[in-house]
Amino acid sequence: MKKIFNVAVGLMLLLFFAACGTKEDDQTKQIFEQGKIDPDLIPNKIGYVPQYPFFNNFLNPVDVYVGFDEMIYVVDDRGLNILDQTGKLALIINIPGATDVTQDRRLHTYVLGRVNDPLLGNRAAVYHLINTATGNYQFIDTLIHPLNDESRRATANRQADDEAVQYTGITTLHDNTVYLTRIGPRNDVNSFVRPDNGVLVYDAEGKNIGFATGLNPNNSSLKSAIGISSIAGYSAPPQRLQGMSTSKSFLITQAGKSQNVEYRTLMINVYDDPELGTQYAESPQYLSFDNSKADRFLYESYRFKKPEDCFIAPDNLGYMFVVDSETDSLYVFTPQGYEGVNPPANSGITKQIIVSFGGFASDGTNTGPFSFNDPSGVCYNRRTIFVADKKNNRICRYKLSTDLE
Repeated sequence: MKKIFNVAVGLMLLLFFAACGTKEDDQTKQIFEQGKIDPDLIPNKIGYVPQYPFFNNFLNPVDVYVGFDEMIYVVDDRGLNILDQTGKLALIINIPGATDVTQDRRLHTYVLGRVNDPLLGNRAAVYHLINTATGNYQFIDTLIHPLNDESRRATANRQADDEAVQYTGITTLHDNTVYLTRIGPRNDVNSFVRPDNGVLVYDAEGKNIGFATGLNPNNSSLKSAIGISSIAGYSAPPQRLQGMSTSKSFLITQAGKSQNVEYRTLMINVYDDPELGTQYAESPQYLSFDNSKADRFLYESYRFKKPEDCFIAPDNLGYMFVVDSETDSLYVFTPQGYEGVNPPANSGITKQIIVSFGGFASDGTNTGPFSFNDPSGVCYNRRTIFVADKKNNRICRYKLSTDLE
Protein backbone atom coordinates (compact mmCIF):
# COMPACT_ATOMS: atom_id res chain seq x y z
CA MET A 1 0.00 0.00 0.00
CA LYS A 2 2.85 2.32 0.90
CA LYS A 3 4.51 1.56 -2.45
CA ILE A 4 1.31 2.36 -4.35
CA PHE A 5 1.00 5.65 -2.42
CA ASN A 6 4.61 6.65 -3.31
CA VAL A 7 4.03 5.90 -6.97
CA ALA A 8 0.87 8.01 -6.94
CA VAL A 9 2.65 10.94 -5.32
CA GLY A 10 5.46 10.63 -7.84
CA LEU A 11 3.02 10.74 -10.75
CA MET A 12 1.26 13.81 -9.29
CA LEU A 13 4.57 15.64 -8.89
CA LEU A 14 5.57 14.74 -12.43
CA LEU A 15 2.30 16.11 -13.77
CA PHE A 16 2.67 19.26 -11.64
CA PHE A 17 6.15 20.09 -12.95
CA ALA A 18 5.07 19.33 -16.50
CA ALA A 19 2.22 21.79 -16.12
CA CYS A 20 4.60 24.43 -14.78
CA GLY A 21 6.66 24.26 -17.94
CA THR A 22 10.44 24.18 -18.28
CA LYS A 23 13.35 26.54 -17.82
CA GLU A 24 14.17 26.62 -21.47
CA ASP A 25 12.74 30.05 -22.35
CA ASP A 26 15.46 32.74 -22.49
CA GLN A 27 14.23 34.86 -19.58
CA THR A 28 13.72 31.98 -17.16
CA LYS A 29 17.01 30.45 -18.23
CA GLN A 30 18.91 33.63 -17.46
CA ILE A 31 17.25 33.97 -14.05
CA PHE A 32 18.49 30.51 -13.13
CA GLU A 33 21.90 31.35 -14.54
CA GLN A 34 22.38 34.49 -12.45
CA GLY A 35 24.95 32.61 -10.39
CA LYS A 36 27.28 32.53 -13.39
CA ILE A 37 28.28 36.08 -12.49
CA ASP A 38 30.56 34.43 -9.94
CA PRO A 39 29.85 30.86 -8.75
CA ASP A 40 31.75 31.43 -5.50
CA LEU A 41 29.31 34.05 -4.23
CA ILE A 42 26.44 31.76 -3.20
CA PRO A 43 24.09 33.37 -5.78
CA ASN A 44 21.23 31.07 -4.79
CA LYS A 45 21.05 32.89 -1.47
CA ILE A 46 22.11 36.47 -2.13
CA GLY A 47 21.57 38.40 -5.35
CA TYR A 48 19.36 40.90 -7.11
CA VAL A 49 15.94 39.72 -8.25
CA PRO A 50 14.06 41.35 -11.15
CA GLN A 51 10.95 43.26 -10.14
CA TYR A 52 8.39 42.86 -12.86
CA PRO A 53 7.11 44.46 -14.88
CA PHE A 54 10.08 46.28 -16.36
CA PHE A 55 8.96 49.58 -17.86
CA ASN A 56 9.19 49.45 -21.66
CA ASN A 57 8.45 51.47 -24.81
CA PHE A 58 11.03 54.20 -24.28
CA LEU A 59 13.30 55.66 -26.98
CA ASN A 60 16.89 55.33 -25.81
CA PRO A 61 16.32 56.09 -22.10
CA VAL A 62 19.46 57.65 -20.61
CA ASP A 63 18.41 58.54 -17.07
CA VAL A 64 15.89 57.54 -14.42
CA TYR A 65 15.01 59.17 -11.11
CA VAL A 66 12.34 58.54 -8.47
CA GLY A 67 11.41 61.96 -7.17
CA PHE A 68 10.53 63.35 -3.76
CA ASP A 69 7.01 63.59 -5.21
CA GLU A 70 7.01 59.77 -5.68
CA MET A 71 6.81 60.07 -9.47
CA ILE A 72 9.25 58.20 -11.71
CA TYR A 73 11.12 60.42 -14.18
CA VAL A 74 12.70 58.94 -17.30
CA VAL A 75 14.72 60.91 -19.84
CA ASP A 76 14.75 59.62 -23.41
CA ASP A 77 14.75 60.94 -26.99
CA ARG A 78 11.26 62.36 -26.52
CA GLY A 79 12.21 64.42 -23.47
CA LEU A 80 11.03 63.97 -19.87
CA ASN A 81 8.66 61.04 -19.32
CA ILE A 82 6.69 61.17 -16.05
CA LEU A 83 5.30 57.88 -14.71
CA ASP A 84 3.42 56.84 -11.61
CA GLN A 85 4.67 54.08 -9.32
CA THR A 86 3.05 51.39 -11.46
CA GLY A 87 4.93 52.58 -14.53
CA LYS A 88 1.88 54.17 -16.15
CA LEU A 89 2.87 57.13 -18.31
CA ALA A 90 1.25 60.35 -17.12
CA LEU A 91 2.98 62.96 -19.24
CA ILE A 92 5.84 63.67 -21.64
CA ILE A 93 7.47 67.10 -21.54
CA ASN A 94 9.43 67.97 -24.66
CA ILE A 95 12.91 69.13 -23.65
CA PRO A 96 15.48 69.42 -26.46
CA GLY A 97 18.54 67.23 -26.01
CA ALA A 98 17.48 66.03 -22.56
CA THR A 99 20.07 63.84 -20.81
CA ASP A 100 19.63 63.96 -17.01
CA VAL A 101 16.98 64.65 -14.39
CA THR A 102 16.85 65.25 -10.64
CA GLN A 103 14.54 66.85 -8.09
CA ASP A 104 15.09 68.85 -4.91
CA ARG A 105 13.15 68.68 -1.64
CA ARG A 106 10.82 71.50 -2.73
CA LEU A 107 9.69 69.22 -5.59
CA HIS A 108 11.47 71.43 -8.11
CA THR A 109 12.62 69.35 -11.07
CA TYR A 110 15.83 69.97 -13.04
CA VAL A 111 16.47 68.57 -16.52
CA LEU A 112 19.70 68.90 -18.48
CA GLY A 113 19.29 69.64 -22.18
CA ARG A 114 20.12 72.09 -24.93
CA VAL A 115 18.69 75.46 -25.95
CA ASN A 116 18.87 77.40 -29.20
CA ASP A 117 19.52 80.95 -28.09
CA PRO A 118 19.11 83.62 -30.82
CA LEU A 119 22.28 85.38 -29.67
CA LEU A 120 24.45 82.57 -28.34
CA GLY A 121 23.47 79.69 -30.58
CA ASN A 122 23.06 76.09 -29.45
CA ARG A 123 24.08 75.87 -25.79
CA ALA A 124 23.97 73.51 -22.83
CA ALA A 125 21.10 74.35 -20.49
CA VAL A 126 19.42 73.41 -17.23
CA TYR A 127 15.62 73.54 -17.34
CA HIS A 128 14.03 74.32 -13.97
CA LEU A 129 10.40 73.19 -13.59
CA ILE A 130 7.72 73.04 -10.92
CA ASN A 131 4.43 71.11 -10.60
CA THR A 132 5.68 68.25 -12.78
CA ALA A 133 3.66 65.71 -10.80
CA THR A 134 0.35 67.52 -11.28
CA GLY A 135 0.43 67.97 -15.04
CA ASN A 136 0.26 71.74 -14.67
CA TYR A 137 3.98 72.11 -14.99
CA GLN A 138 5.79 75.41 -15.41
CA PHE A 139 9.27 76.37 -16.57
CA ILE A 140 10.44 78.93 -14.02
CA ASP A 141 14.08 79.30 -15.06
CA THR A 142 16.68 78.14 -17.58
CA LEU A 143 20.39 78.21 -16.80
CA ILE A 144 22.31 78.64 -20.05
CA HIS A 145 26.02 78.22 -20.64
CA PRO A 146 28.09 80.38 -20.26
CA LEU A 147 25.79 82.97 -18.68
CA ASN A 148 25.27 80.84 -15.58
CA ASP A 149 29.02 80.78 -14.78
CA GLU A 150 30.09 83.81 -12.75
CA SER A 151 33.64 83.57 -14.11
CA ARG A 152 32.30 84.02 -17.67
CA ARG A 153 30.22 87.14 -17.08
CA ALA A 154 32.77 89.50 -18.63
CA THR A 155 34.25 87.20 -21.28
CA ALA A 156 33.57 87.00 -24.98
CA ASN A 157 31.52 84.35 -26.70
CA ARG A 158 33.83 81.45 -27.56
CA GLN A 159 31.61 80.38 -30.44
CA ALA A 160 32.32 76.71 -31.33
CA ASP A 161 34.14 76.05 -28.04
CA ASP A 162 31.13 77.20 -26.04
CA GLU A 163 28.84 75.15 -28.25
CA ALA A 164 30.98 72.08 -27.48
CA VAL A 165 30.37 72.45 -23.73
CA GLN A 166 28.01 69.84 -22.25
CA TYR A 167 26.23 69.50 -18.93
CA THR A 168 26.55 65.87 -17.92
CA GLY A 169 25.19 65.42 -14.40
CA ILE A 170 23.13 67.13 -11.72
CA THR A 171 22.24 66.45 -8.09
CA THR A 172 20.81 68.37 -5.14
CA LEU A 173 21.69 68.56 -1.44
CA HIS A 174 19.55 68.62 1.70
CA ASP A 175 19.25 72.43 1.54
CA ASN A 176 18.39 72.40 -2.21
CA THR A 177 21.89 73.43 -3.26
CA VAL A 178 22.58 72.17 -6.79
CA TYR A 179 25.75 70.53 -8.14
CA LEU A 180 26.11 70.64 -11.93
CA THR A 181 28.87 68.81 -13.83
CA ARG A 182 30.29 70.20 -17.04
CA ILE A 183 32.74 69.12 -19.74
CA GLY A 184 34.30 71.13 -22.54
CA PRO A 185 37.44 71.88 -24.57
CA ARG A 186 38.98 74.76 -22.60
CA ASN A 187 40.74 73.77 -19.41
CA ASP A 188 43.47 76.28 -18.59
CA VAL A 189 44.07 76.04 -14.84
CA ASN A 190 46.00 79.33 -14.84
CA SER A 191 43.17 81.39 -16.28
CA PHE A 192 40.81 83.48 -14.14
CA VAL A 193 38.02 81.76 -16.08
CA ARG A 194 37.09 78.39 -14.64
CA PRO A 195 37.97 75.24 -16.60
CA ASP A 196 35.16 73.73 -18.64
CA ASN A 197 35.72 70.40 -16.92
CA GLY A 198 34.40 70.64 -13.39
CA VAL A 199 31.52 71.00 -10.94
CA LEU A 200 29.50 74.21 -10.62
CA VAL A 201 27.55 75.01 -7.44
CA TYR A 202 24.21 76.89 -7.29
CA ASP A 203 21.91 77.96 -4.49
CA ALA A 204 18.22 77.11 -4.48
CA GLU A 205 17.42 80.27 -6.45
CA GLY A 206 19.77 79.37 -9.32
CA LYS A 207 22.63 81.71 -8.40
CA ASN A 208 26.13 80.43 -9.13
CA ILE A 209 27.74 80.46 -5.68
CA GLY A 210 30.81 78.33 -6.28
CA PHE A 211 32.95 75.90 -8.22
CA ALA A 212 34.67 72.73 -7.01
CA THR A 213 38.20 74.10 -6.87
CA GLY A 214 41.22 71.86 -7.09
CA LEU A 215 39.73 69.16 -9.30
CA ASN A 216 42.28 68.56 -12.05
CA PRO A 217 40.61 69.01 -15.45
CA ASN A 218 43.54 67.63 -17.44
CA ASN A 219 45.29 64.79 -15.60
CA SER A 220 44.07 61.63 -13.93
CA SER A 221 44.34 61.58 -10.14
CA LEU A 222 42.31 60.97 -7.00
CA LYS A 223 40.82 64.42 -7.51
CA SER A 224 40.36 64.81 -11.25
CA ALA A 225 37.50 65.99 -13.44
CA ILE A 226 38.16 64.45 -16.83
CA GLY A 227 35.05 63.80 -18.89
CA ILE A 228 32.71 63.77 -15.89
CA SER A 229 29.60 61.81 -16.82
CA SER A 230 27.54 61.95 -13.62
CA ILE A 231 27.38 63.13 -10.02
CA ALA A 232 25.58 61.86 -6.92
CA GLY A 233 25.10 63.40 -3.50
CA TYR A 234 23.94 61.97 -0.18
CA SER A 235 20.49 63.58 -0.13
CA ALA A 236 17.83 61.69 -2.06
CA PRO A 237 14.17 60.61 -1.82
CA PRO A 238 12.08 59.61 -0.01
CA GLN A 239 11.19 62.83 1.78
CA ARG A 240 11.67 62.84 5.56
CA LEU A 241 11.81 65.37 8.36
CA GLN A 242 14.73 63.72 10.14
CA GLY A 243 17.66 61.63 9.01
CA MET A 244 18.38 63.43 5.74
CA SER A 245 22.13 63.60 5.25
CA THR A 246 23.65 67.08 5.44
CA SER A 247 26.89 65.99 3.79
CA LYS A 248 28.19 68.15 0.95
CA SER A 249 30.46 65.40 -0.39
CA PHE A 250 29.74 63.83 -3.76
CA LEU A 251 30.54 60.90 -6.03
CA ILE A 252 31.47 61.45 -9.68
CA THR A 253 32.08 59.19 -12.65
CA GLN A 254 34.48 59.97 -15.49
CA ALA A 255 33.51 58.32 -18.76
CA GLY A 256 35.53 60.49 -21.14
CA LYS A 257 37.90 58.57 -23.39
CA SER A 258 40.38 61.34 -24.16
CA GLN A 259 42.72 59.89 -21.53
CA ASN A 260 43.47 56.56 -19.91
CA VAL A 261 41.89 57.44 -16.55
CA GLU A 262 42.99 55.19 -13.69
CA TYR A 263 40.20 56.02 -11.22
CA ARG A 264 37.00 56.64 -13.14
CA THR A 265 34.74 56.79 -10.08
CA LEU A 266 35.79 59.21 -7.34
CA MET A 267 34.46 60.34 -3.99
CA ILE A 268 35.16 64.02 -3.37
CA ASN A 269 35.11 64.96 0.30
CA VAL A 270 33.61 68.44 0.79
CA TYR A 271 33.95 70.33 4.06
CA ASP A 272 33.92 73.92 5.30
CA ASP A 273 37.14 75.40 6.66
CA PRO A 274 36.59 78.44 8.90
CA GLU A 275 39.49 80.28 7.25
CA LEU A 276 39.69 78.86 3.72
CA GLY A 277 36.01 78.33 3.02
CA THR A 278 34.62 75.27 1.24
CA GLN A 279 37.30 72.68 0.51
CA TYR A 280 37.20 69.82 -1.99
CA ALA A 281 39.48 66.95 -1.00
CA GLU A 282 40.36 63.53 -2.34
CA SER A 283 39.38 60.35 -0.50
CA PRO A 284 42.54 58.24 -0.19
CA GLN A 285 40.92 55.92 2.36
CA TYR A 286 39.38 54.02 -0.55
CA LEU A 287 42.87 52.87 -1.53
CA SER A 288 43.06 50.73 1.62
CA PHE A 289 42.12 47.32 0.28
CA ASP A 290 41.21 44.96 3.12
CA ASN A 291 41.02 41.53 1.51
CA SER A 292 39.68 40.03 4.69
CA LYS A 293 36.49 42.05 4.14
CA ALA A 294 36.08 42.10 0.37
CA ASP A 295 37.46 40.69 -2.86
CA ARG A 296 37.06 43.77 -5.04
CA PHE A 297 37.05 47.52 -4.44
CA LEU A 298 35.79 50.82 -5.80
CA TYR A 299 39.28 52.30 -6.17
CA GLU A 300 40.96 49.41 -7.96
CA SER A 301 43.11 50.72 -10.81
CA TYR A 302 41.16 50.76 -14.07
CA ARG A 303 38.14 49.17 -12.37
CA PHE A 304 35.72 50.81 -14.81
CA LYS A 305 35.70 51.26 -18.57
CA LYS A 306 32.98 53.84 -19.20
CA PRO A 307 30.92 54.58 -16.08
CA GLU A 308 27.87 56.57 -17.17
CA ASP A 309 25.97 57.16 -13.94
CA CYS A 310 26.12 56.70 -10.19
CA PHE A 311 23.83 56.93 -7.18
CA ILE A 312 24.23 56.80 -3.40
CA ALA A 313 21.50 55.09 -1.38
CA PRO A 314 20.19 57.57 1.21
CA ASP A 315 19.25 54.88 3.73
CA ASN A 316 21.27 53.34 6.54
CA LEU A 317 23.03 50.95 4.13
CA GLY A 318 24.52 53.74 2.02
CA TYR A 319 25.34 51.50 -0.93
CA MET A 320 26.89 53.15 -3.99
CA PHE A 321 25.71 52.11 -7.45
CA VAL A 322 27.57 52.54 -10.76
CA VAL A 323 26.49 51.58 -14.28
CA ASP A 324 29.16 51.08 -16.93
CA SER A 325 28.05 51.25 -20.58
CA GLU A 326 31.16 49.54 -21.92
CA THR A 327 30.91 46.48 -19.68
CA ASP A 328 27.09 46.68 -19.76
CA SER A 329 27.04 46.13 -16.02
CA LEU A 330 25.72 47.38 -12.69
CA TYR A 331 28.16 47.54 -9.75
CA VAL A 332 27.33 47.78 -6.06
CA PHE A 333 29.69 49.02 -3.33
CA THR A 334 29.48 49.68 0.40
CA PRO A 335 30.20 53.15 1.86
CA GLN A 336 33.73 51.90 2.56
CA GLY A 337 34.30 51.15 -1.13
CA TYR A 338 34.03 47.37 -0.77
CA GLU A 339 32.29 45.75 -3.71
CA GLY A 340 29.25 43.81 -2.61
CA VAL A 341 26.52 43.82 0.01
CA ASN A 342 26.53 42.88 3.66
CA PRO A 343 26.22 39.15 4.38
CA PRO A 344 23.17 38.02 6.37
CA ALA A 345 23.49 37.93 10.13
CA ASN A 346 24.64 34.57 11.52
CA SER A 347 25.60 33.40 8.02
CA GLY A 348 29.23 32.83 8.97
CA ILE A 349 30.33 34.81 5.92
CA THR A 350 33.00 37.39 6.74
CA LYS A 351 33.33 39.15 3.37
CA GLN A 352 31.03 41.35 1.35
CA ILE A 353 28.96 39.32 -1.10
CA ILE A 354 29.47 40.54 -4.66
CA VAL A 355 26.11 41.04 -6.37
CA SER A 356 27.21 43.15 -9.36
CA PHE A 357 25.87 41.80 -12.62
CA GLY A 358 25.41 42.47 -16.32
CA GLY A 359 27.15 41.73 -19.58
CA PHE A 360 26.00 39.18 -22.10
CA ALA A 361 24.16 36.00 -21.16
CA SER A 362 25.68 32.61 -21.84
CA ASP A 363 23.78 32.39 -25.12
CA GLY A 364 25.32 35.66 -26.35
CA THR A 365 22.21 37.82 -25.93
CA ASN A 366 21.88 40.96 -23.82
CA THR A 367 18.12 41.37 -23.58
CA GLY A 368 17.42 39.12 -20.60
CA PRO A 369 16.63 40.32 -17.07
CA PHE A 370 20.24 40.23 -15.91
CA SER A 371 21.78 41.78 -19.01
CA PHE A 372 22.00 45.37 -20.21
CA ASN A 373 22.73 47.06 -23.51
CA ASP A 374 24.40 50.42 -22.89
CA PRO A 375 23.07 51.12 -19.37
CA SER A 376 23.17 54.89 -18.93
CA GLY A 377 21.26 55.77 -15.76
CA VAL A 378 20.73 54.37 -12.26
CA CYS A 379 18.82 55.32 -9.14
CA TYR A 380 17.65 53.70 -5.92
CA ASN A 381 14.44 54.13 -3.96
CA ARG A 382 13.10 52.11 -1.04
CA ARG A 383 15.46 49.18 -1.58
CA THR A 384 14.71 49.01 -5.32
CA ILE A 385 17.31 49.75 -8.01
CA PHE A 386 16.18 51.32 -11.29
CA VAL A 387 18.42 51.08 -14.38
CA ALA A 388 17.94 52.99 -17.63
CA ASP A 389 18.83 50.24 -20.11
CA LYS A 390 19.32 52.52 -23.10
CA LYS A 391 19.52 50.27 -26.13
CA ASN A 392 16.97 47.82 -24.77
CA ASN A 393 14.55 50.78 -24.46
CA ARG A 394 13.49 49.86 -20.96
CA ILE A 395 13.75 50.68 -17.26
CA CYS A 396 14.78 47.60 -15.29
CA ARG A 397 13.98 47.19 -11.60
CA TYR A 398 15.71 44.96 -9.04
CA LYS A 399 15.50 44.19 -5.36
CA LEU A 400 18.02 42.33 -3.23
CA SER A 401 16.84 38.82 -2.43
CA THR A 402 17.31 39.45 1.30
CA ASP A 403 14.92 42.44 1.06
CA LEU A 404 12.05 40.42 -0.38
CA GLU A 405 9.11 40.00 1.96
